[in-house]
Amino acid sequence: MKNAEQTTVFAGLDGRTGGQLPTWYRCETNDPDAVPFAAAVRQLPRATRTQVAYRNPYSEEWVETDRFNAIIEPARAMDQVRDESVDSLFHVPTDSYSIINPTDVYSPLEAVLRETEVDGRSLGEVMFGEIRQYRGGGEVHMDIMFDGLEVQLPGERDPITMGVTSGYDYFGGHAVYVEGFARDNACANSIRALTDRQIVKHVGDIGDFGEWWEGILEGLALVSNDLYAFIEDAQEIDIDFAETPFDVAEFYELIGFPEYLAERAADDALAVSEGFVLDLWVLHSGATHALTHFFRGREGGSLDRYVRAANDLLFNPERTLSVVEQTYREQAEAETVGGQTGIESQVALAQLERVETDIREKADQFEERETALRERFA
Repeated sequence: MKNAEQTTVFAGLDGRTGGQLPTWYRCETNDPDAVPFAAAVRQLPRATRTQVAYRNPYSEEWVETDRFNAIIEPARAMDQVRDESVDSLFHVPTDSYSIINPTDVYSPLEAVLRETEVDGRSLGEVMFGEIRQYRGGGEVHMDIMFDGLEVQLPGERDPITMGVTSGYDYFGGHAVYVEGFARDNACANSIRALTDRQIVKHVGDIGDFGEWWEGILEGLALVSNDLYAFIEDAQEIDIDFAETPFDVAEFYELIGFPEYLAERAADDALAVSEGFVLDLWVLHSGATHALTHFFRGREGGSLDRYVRAANDLLFNPERTLSVVEQTYREQAEAETVGGQTGIESQVALAQLERVETDIREKADQFEERETALRERFA
């Protein structure tokens, strides 16, 4: 992703918990200056409301209006008095807009984290992650993970650490969101959008964030169980690329990845496989590797679209194979000579149909489990 304007790595809830970064994450971030989560939240820009006016183009006078209010960062507004180049403005919404500052959202989370335990330790002791700021601090995203809350796959490989992605902005979209998240310790791949995104908007009475967080954290252990089951099934579904005329990189392009991401995903998937028979978990891992380490855009937008395509490999493989087959069939038909599909295309379609048959036998099971996973935080 494009670099954030400011990134803060945190470990532990506050000074009393004495949390530390896990070794694998500390090596990945290479940041020796991790701060407690509570301190990091209180360093984030906040917003306040102030009146605005409009300029009458005929009289050159400024006319006050109570129909709109500017949302500004108060500390920068003070700096603006001395330095006119400082920009303190976030947004000018209608009067139905409700300001939600970071402490409104994450202070209630702090209390829940102190009271919730994993293996006899409060989540506040084992939490870690990073906070990323964009657009002058008006847009914030954070990955919150819990050391010890994990998916342990068979064998000697490192586990997958569970957590949530959360964030907010001061602009016209959502105020606050949260969704399931995981980080594969073995390769530092981020697995995003594990659950449906829960959103609180900038409108009306915001309600109790404490109860909101309680429900989300209660569902997180269930999300880890779901993820384990999906990975276990995905490891049993193979695609033999020796029998298809498209290679692994072209497969990723067929599911919607741009060429540069498809090539990176293929390199990672092939590096951990033996030969050209790749299971769906390996293919998903290659996709998340490319998105985590080589995506050139910014959070949101196209990243969300590619994350959905990657996650379908794991959570809805029937849909993935349907997309691949349809896209490949369209390409094959475009190259048809005299109404006859080429032998290579026929072989590829037959191979996809064999894989689809394997998936179709488990389709109902995948669908039921995906529905439950998506609704864990609802």
